[in-house]
Order: sequence, then structure tokens, then C-alpha cells
Amino acid sequence: MSFINYSSREINCKIVYYGPGLCGKTTNLNYVYQKTNPDNRGKMISLATETERTLFFDFLPLALGSIRGFKVRFHLYTVPGQVFYDASRKLILRGADGVVFVADSQVDRLEANVESLENLRQNLAEHGSDLDKIPFNIQYNKRDLPDIASVEEMNGLLNPRGVPVVEACAHTGEGVFDTLKDIAKQVIMELKKKENT
Repeated sequence: MSFINYSSREINCKIVYYGPGLCGKTTNLNYVYQKTNPDNRGKMISLATETERTLFFDFLPLALGSIRGFKVRFHLYTVPGQVFYDASRKLILRGADGVVFVADSQVDRLEANVESLENLRQNLAEHGSDLDKIPFNIQYNKRDLPDIASVEEMNGLLNPRGVPVVEACAHTGEGVFDTLKDIAKQVIMELKKKENT
């Protein structure tokens, strides 16, 4: 759930990058952080244990305008990909205004994508949220690798609802900002809808 900071006149929104282990969530956030003007971003925070890492930072995109005189600040989070960190995933998902599902395009990772997407649905449901009712898009990452599934095949497995999809190669930055712009736009549209009800 977004929260309003009246003293700084900002609406703060939380976007969570979700997906299986090693799919490119951290690579996405690192790329966005490196390419964002230092004056418009907060500090990158990495919560690392021996085997998991969660990244977080916030930024204020100037091009997206404001809502009733309030600037919109986005807080980007990644979740640990490994299933045994499910408690961390649930905690990070709490209050999410939008979710990016980063799918690994490699054929041998299709099952891991399906399992992770189902885990996302279950974890959101535990917070009383429904993936079909919140801003959501899917990034098909690692499109530069040789043994990848077609977009049609991935859509059949992961995207029966037809949410926005971005093909990406996060380590080169291709598709990274397209993914972020789409989810940010969806979150802002949702905020404006709520404002008008």
C-alpha cells in the first residue's frame, strides 16, 4: 500500500521484483540504480546473509509528474529467489503496489518460473492481495542466450491473462527501463483510480 508523506509532499509506492533464483532480479535493480541520476535516488541497501541477498532503493522519476501536487517516489525491492527463503519473500511482498515477475527465458528454467509464479500468487493471497487485481507485468529475461523458449510458449505457461510483457537482457540493460516504466505507469494509474473513487 502506498503511503503519503505530507511533509515532503510525496506519495511512496513499493514495487517488488519477484522470480526464481538467478533469473535477473538483482541485475535489473543494479542497472536501474547505476543509470538513475544520483540526485533522484536513495542509497542502495543490500540485506545479505550467507546465501541470500535482498536489494532495496528508492528513486524519484521526474518525468512521471505528480498527483494533486504530490511527487511519486518509487521504492524498488528484490526478493531472494530460493524457495527456502519464503518467509523473506512474504515479508517483502507486504504492501506491494506493483509486482514485476522476472522470468528466466532458458528452456531448462521454465518449470522454476511456473513454480515461482505460483508461489507469488500464494504469498500475495496470504496478505489478502490478488495478483489479478494489482499492477503486474512480466519480464522475459535472458533473451540473448541460445537455448530459450519462444515468447508464445512462455505466455502459454506464465501469462494466460495477457498482462504486459517485456523481452529483456538485464545485464546489457535491454528492456530494463521498459519494464520499470510499464509497472510505474500501472501503479500511477491505479493511484489515480483510487483518488477518483
